[in-house]
Amino acid sequence: MNVDADGQYSLFNSDDMRVLQGQVGKAAMDDGFHLFVADLKADKGDTFTLSKISRLRAIKAMQDGLSVSERGKQTGILSLSYQGEDKARIEKLLSDIAQNYFMQNVKRDAAEAEKSLAFLQGHLPGVKAELTTAENKLNKFRQENDSVDLSMEAKASLDTMLSVEKQLNELTFKESELAQKFTKEHPAYLSLLDKRKTLLGEKKRVEAQTQKLPKTQREVLRLRRDVEVNQAIYVQLLNKVQELNIMKASTVGNVRIIDDAQTYESPVKPKKPLIAVIATLLGGMIGVGVVLLKAAFNRGIENPDDVEAIGLPVYASVPLSSMQQDIEKKRQKKEIRTASESLLASVNPADLSIEALRGLRTSLHFAMMESANNVLMFSGPSPGIGKSFVSANMAGVLAKSGQRVLVIDSDMRKGFLHHQFSLKADQGLSDCLAGKSEREAVIHHQVLENLDVLTRGQVPPNPSELLMHPRFKALLEWASEQYDIVIIDTPPILAVTDAAIVGAHAGTTLLVGRFGENL
Repeated sequence: MNVDADGQYSLFNSDDMRVLQGQVGKAAMDDGFHLFVADLKADKGDTFTLSKISRLRAIKAMQDGLSVSERGKQTGILSLSYQGEDKARIEKLLSDIAQNYFMQNVKRDAAEAEKSLAFLQGHLPGVKAELTTAENKLNKFRQENDSVDLSMEAKASLDTMLSVEKQLNELTFKESELAQKFTKEHPAYLSLLDKRKTLLGEKKRVEAQTQKLPKTQREVLRLRRDVEVNQAIYVQLLNKVQELNIMKASTVGNVRIIDDAQTYESPVKPKKPLIAVIATLLGGMIGVGVVLLKAAFNRGIENPDDVEAIGLPVYASVPLSSMQQDIEKKRQKKEIRTASESLLASVNPADLSIEALRGLRTSLHFAMMESANNVLMFSGPSPGIGKSFVSANMAGVLAKSGQRVLVIDSDMRKGFLHHQFSLKADQGLSDCLAGKSEREAVIHHQVLENLDVLTRGQVPPNPSELLMHPRFKALLEWASEQYDIVIIDTPPILAVTDAAIVGAHAGTTLLVGRFGENL
């Protein structure tokens, strides 16, 4: 719908064809389209999107938001509430529902009187015609017989007959009312039938008495009886019609609207404090549940005793360092450029992780006395368990103690030991073993005091074959003579065979396991 000037608007279909043009405050109809816009707050050229919903869908939408409840038990007081965003629309909607319910109740109570009224109004013309015919017959007979008068006996019979006919007519009306409520076996209906039977018997007795009168008087009596009976029926019908009209007009029903629809000043939904409390409780419950679920499915090592139980000695337990996590974040942002800023052993020598590595250094001092050489290999069962962290910082701890240390990254597949020292891996072990570069050219000297590093180099297509080449054995023999200790960081032992090849040349092998991850 597009807004035109001076309260005018135009309605277009989905094909951008104008199907209706109207004015605000007036109903517009054209080509099967009907639209009434009561108020429009928009500028010229503004566009609105109108959508039509079916009657059943509109009723369903109203029922979803409407709530009806009884205030108290068997009080008969109904409370209506509706939740929505438009206060004015909700007030109008609830007021219309209450008024419609009230009017339907009044119409339902007046329906019985209306049906009876329609029945009587349909019979009035026929009764009036019968009355006119009876009066004409009586007048004609009197004119022909010079106005014959009735005797006292005949008048008494006529009065009795009229009384009986009147009572029979009343029973007819009453029977029509009872037939709408009860069956013919109901006591009230049976009583009415007995009374009708008695009146019919009285009517036959009076008719038998009138047979003893002279013929002329009998005829006059019959004609006057017809006139009187029809007149009584007609008057009774008129009175009944007036009574029903008064009853219909005065019907008020048994429903009363106590209070008009009103809206709250503050929103009833959403209840933000309650939602916050429930969200906090649910968050806590879900968090506890997730932790318990992870603990139930986690089969990793959580205690050094589990390792010693299978016959492997535990030399150290290295705790997780929050400082190392900060260093990793800075390294990702490329804020670290030197090894002294990248290695935890240099950044924070007093860290608990470094203290644990110092304890490992002391244990290795005695453990390596009986080793075949001074080559120390770090490996582990799976990636991401901290082999490179332990290798680099162990080298830093040993270098600070005055020992000359060489760190070799033998993971020529995905090794990233060079990141621990903020170095590049353009040339390294793979180039040396392939014969492309001399070992002295690829070793990074004095990365830290007493610490040299040999990175992995370019990723080769055959890392296992390079490690089995005699050049690797010669490299280790040379490094063992030139350095006090040689540390080798290897790939995961369960993933590839590289660690097993390197282990054949190492005098001491240490396995790194991570809490909660390794079995």
